[in-house]
Amino acid sequence: MNTIRKSILIGLTVLGLGTTSLAVHADDTTSATTGRHGHQANAEQMHAKMAQHFAARQAKLHDLLKLTAPQEAAWTTYQAAIKPSAPAARPDRAAFKALPAPERLAKMIELAKQHTATMESHLTALNAFYGTLTAEQKKVFDANAMGGEHGPHGMRHGMMQRG
Repeated sequence: MNTIRKSILIGLTVLGLGTTSLAVHADDTTSATTGRHGHQANAEQMHAKMAQHFAARQAKLHDLLKLTAPQEAAWTTYQAAIKPSAPAARPDRAAFKALPAPERLAKMIELAKQHTATMESHLTALNAFYGTLTAEQKKVFDANAMGGEHGPHGMRHGMMQRG
């Protein structure tokens, strides 16, 4: 008798989760101006906050590197090259969804190519700056730039492997 109750309870739970998942998906696609969970998206404010965070991290890295006068010019050039730009306007979801599948994929490939070109220009600037650093400065840079030992998103690798 217990197994039947457990089966019914599990079945109802699965159905409830499925319905919740559909409702969340419906909320995500309602409007391009509404963010997740129904909150008004404020991209400008978020971009300003991210730019402020970027500037703070770069200032900290600059202090840790203890650059010499000749390295300052390379640092300035590097910073200008990697400075985050205003986020690109996202395509209209409805218009994107209305495109035939091959055109959607072509647009996605074009966006990926633009992203790759940006990363390649960042790499060129990074190589030019990195070449001016001493061995000790390179160690500091490697440990603190782009997430260092914690990866690009700042998470420690062990956090996901708790058991």
